[in-house]
Amino acid sequence: MKKTVVIGFLGTQLDSGQSSARWEKWRPTVSLAQHDDLAIDRLELFHDRRASTLAQLVRDDFIQQSPNTQVNLVEMNLANPWDFGEVYTALYDWAATYPFDPSRETYQAHITTGTHVAQICLFLLVEARFLPGVLLQSAPPRGRQGRGPGSHEIIDLDLSRYDAINQRLHVAQQDAVSFLKSGIATRNTRFNTLIEEVERVAVQSKAPMLLTGPTGAGKSMLARRVYELKKSRHQIDGDFVEVNCATLRGDGAGSTLFGHKKGAFTGAITDRPGLLRSAHRGLLFLDEIGELGLDEQAMLLKAVEEKRFLPMGSDREVQSNFQLIAGTNKDLRLEIEAGRFREDLFARINLWTYTLPGLAQRREDIEPNMDHQLAQAAQELGKQVRFTTEARTAYLRFATDADASWRGNFRDLSASITRLATLADHGRIGIALVQAELQRLRWQWQPQTNPGNLETGTSLNITRPSLEDLLGAKASTLDTFDRVQLQAVIAVCRQHASISDAGRELFNVSRTQRSVINDADRLRKYLLKFGLDWDAVRH
Repeated sequence: MKKTVVIGFLGTQLDSGQSSARWEKWRPTVSLAQHDDLAIDRLELFHDRRASTLAQLVRDDFIQQSPNTQVNLVEMNLANPWDFGEVYTALYDWAATYPFDPSRETYQAHITTGTHVAQICLFLLVEARFLPGVLLQSAPPRGRQGRGPGSHEIIDLDLSRYDAINQRLHVAQQDAVSFLKSGIATRNTRFNTLIEEVERVAVQSKAPMLLTGPTGAGKSMLARRVYELKKSRHQIDGDFVEVNCATLRGDGAGSTLFGHKKGAFTGAITDRPGLLRSAHRGLLFLDEIGELGLDEQAMLLKAVEEKRFLPMGSDREVQSNFQLIAGTNKDLRLEIEAGRFREDLFARINLWTYTLPGLAQRREDIEPNMDHQLAQAAQELGKQVRFTTEARTAYLRFATDADASWRGNFRDLSASITRLATLADHGRIGIALVQAELQRLRWQWQPQTNPGNLETGTSLNITRPSLEDLLGAKASTLDTFDRVQLQAVIAVCRQHASISDAGRELFNVSRTQRSVINDADRLRKYLLKFGLDWDAVRH
């Protein structure tokens, strides 16, 4: 059974009294200990330093009435207990560091004592789930005698008129939106609007959510951030469980998701709980849900709707109360028409559907995401990394150009920045490094149907030497970076009739910064590093 924790303010007037006559009056805080149907395991009692003596007396009286209750006196000094901003900030800061544990404890905010402002602020904290509990209202006994503990109940309030506090909640909401975006100051209007709605749904709904969009658009990252936001609001206390449904096949699919009993199929030598049970009280992210088989889809529908399902080989259902986010890069409506996806499952997970645009549709967000990825890479590498001005300009010009396809979306950007940060000498990403990286990206995004390739020329009926042919055994000693860069250089060389023309394209930016321009000599020296010359690569 969960423990009951009450949180409230000391009533400097209503709780007052030091003589024995104090037991003849109704004191709201002490009265909570006198209700037979309200067993309190812990009381968190806020008080001002100036009321410490009264607070200690109330604590002693409370324990006298309820010996099994732990009473903690929490000193909270407020210059003006009628100032909304000051009171809300003090309570918010306290709640942010308090070790709430909703899986083991229930929380009740006592709003009878304290100023009206304090009572309102407690309500707002409960409503916003910063304090994961309910409101407790106590009242004095009725009648002429006025004796006894009085009454208590859970109540609701209408505080829509408190615009100043609503503004503070708006700030908290914007903080949550920023959290979902990993703190990245994104500029794309469509994306920002989408994330704002995701935030509202995440904190107010337990219904399934469907994230669609191309591979690499950030569905997995957003699902994890939604989980972390829900957990910070004490809405879930289980784990984040993620699985890519494209990796599930045959008996392994049902076993992985729903678990199995020993002997359910060949190779099932022990019981397995399954990921749905692992996600109990947490969040389950099923990426590429369109890849699930029809049988698994039917079982999943039951699990989502009824929170129970049948493990493979078992004749007894198990329960799991998880929240679901599904992801897909397919149009599930077309999958339904093709008979590959259940319409009833789609209807169940389609309540909140959000399509994440690819990076090519968010080119204004490339720069802030580039800076974010660079900061992450620098942290992982343990060194400061910066672009030179020239290199940054060249990279952004390429990255935001309409010809940059960003087929892998944010995965491409993350990998690109990681390569640059790793290879940056002394933490400096220069123009030469950027030019090599841009050549790599161009090669990476070449259409697979293109008849040309980097090692055999521009047409399938023209066979040219590969790197192994040109370098022999030395080719196996090249790092991937050097191999890709050299292949890109050779491809440009084979597109031009002269070494000067090839050099002009390869050094198209840096050549404008030189007082003496000799593109051919620079290219010749680069090839010589690998024991190559112009005639060899043009053969």
